[in-house]
Amino acid sequence: MASFNKVILLGNLTRDPELRYTPKGMAVARLGMAVNRTYKTDGGETKEEVTFIDIDAWGKQAELISQYLRKGSPLFMEGRLKLDQWDDKQSGQKVTKLRVVMENFQFVGGPRSGDAPGGAPGGPGTSSAPAPRPSRPAAAAPAAPGADADGPPPEDDDVPF
Repeated sequence: MASFNKVILLGNLTRDPELRYTPKGMAVARLGMAVNRTYKTDGGETKEEVTFIDIDAWGKQAELISQYLRKGSPLFMEGRLKLDQWDDKQSGQKVTKLRVVMENFQFVGGPRSGDAPGGAPGGPGTSSAPAPRPSRPAAAAPAAPGADADGPPPEDDDVPF
């Protein structure tokens, strides 16, 4: 039986990306995204629904996102769904969490007003020049050692979260 696992999202980050490194030196960033849906009820009333999504980015993409994006930044991304399962140490119950593993992304829009280059919040004396953009799309970056072309490194590499 054939299967297909592809997610395409356009939304805003709900928090600053958390950049960490595995013991083998692979970058991993955890970020949250909010995606809005506007619809009309049968009575004609306009409603808005917000979905919050947890995303993992690996390698050079993780480093670029952590360098240039902050809470509130818009992001367009493609990825795949991954179900994480573990036993809760306190209750002993099995816990599951559905996440998105990023495969490609594109920066959307320009820097926010008051931001310094690199997307960091600006302060007195900071420049309002646009953040530098990579010369090629992040998706074109070569895969990091230990990572296959379809995603993160093998599961034996501990994620430090």
